[in-house]
Amino acid sequence: MSGENFNMSMRKFLKQVGVTSQQQIEQIVREQKLTSPGKLKVKMVLSAEGTDLNHVIDGEIELE
Repeated sequence: MSGENFNMSMRKFLKQVGVTSQQQIEQIVREQKLTSPGKLKVKMVLSAEGTDLNHVIDGEIELE
């Protein structure tokens, strides 16, 4: 895979992750009527089949 194809493919994947993750978070906040003041603790885990990749990101989203 050329560098250009790799970058395009990765950007497409990351865009999908970002858009769908935001949609899922917004949906759960609506469905469970989560409101401010408060924070939603979130965790994102990235793995890649056939590798030992296990990248974890913990965070908080303000509910304002």
